[in-house]
Amino acid sequence: MPLSDDMRDTLVKVPAVTLGFWVIKVLATTLGETAGDTVSMTLDLGYLVGSAIFLGLLVLLVALQIRAKQYRPSLYWATIIASTTAGTTMADFATRSLGIGYTGGSTLLLALVLVALFAWYGALGSISVDSVHEPRAELFYWITITLSQTLGTALGDWLADTGGLGYGGAAGVFAAGLALLVILYATTAISRVGLFWAAFILTRPLGAAVGDFLDKPLDHGGLAFSRPLASAVLATAIVLLVAILPRRAAGQQHA
Repeated sequence: MPLSDDMRDTLVKVPAVTLGFWVIKVLATTLGETAGDTVSMTLDLGYLVGSAIFLGLLVLLVALQIRAKQYRPSLYWATIIASTTAGTTMADFATRSLGIGYTGGSTLLLALVLVALFAWYGALGSISVDSVHEPRAELFYWITITLSQTLGTALGDWLADTGGLGYGGAAGVFAAGLALLVILYATTAISRVGLFWAAFILTRPLGAAVGDFLDKPLDHGGLAFSRPLASAVLATAIVLLVAILPRRAAGQQHA
């Protein structure tokens, strides 16, 4: 039996795409960078162990997200943070430990993101967040998100290091890219779904560059802030925003 629009909106378990969504998303990606670096570098557990820890947490949270009956903001954003933190350690493992470099890592991960999106569209006929209301769509959604988070880390490092722009310069480039997407959204009829995924991908390297700028040593172009402290401040800001902002799922017309 086909779902009515009201039933589908009730079942959607991802948030409405609002300004608040993007603010929390950027903070979450920045936290993913500082938290990932805290585990792999400050605690000296390494990229492989860090990836195993955060991937395990991510799998658990995705399973809970899929089992949930409705949109639960705290669970959703915890899963986003787990995906972006896992993305940080996985990207660093691929580009540094495996030695494929930032350019190779970014190229490979971009290809994987596109494969995930095409597979999702081929299987279900839509990659819109409004369609995320059944387990297969949710699984594609979280796979795509995790790959995009991993890609974003590699892109941020590639532009900052290989591109020679430094962390502040890289953050400026990605911020400008997001501003361009806002202009395209306001002035053109380009696919809103396509613009969403482009913005979703770009917010990750923006957060990665900002996170690196905060916690990297002064002689590496950073501010040398404490990684655990920066992570705690970012996590607190996210918790407050999730609690304060309207809790509206994608597809719903009213808060």
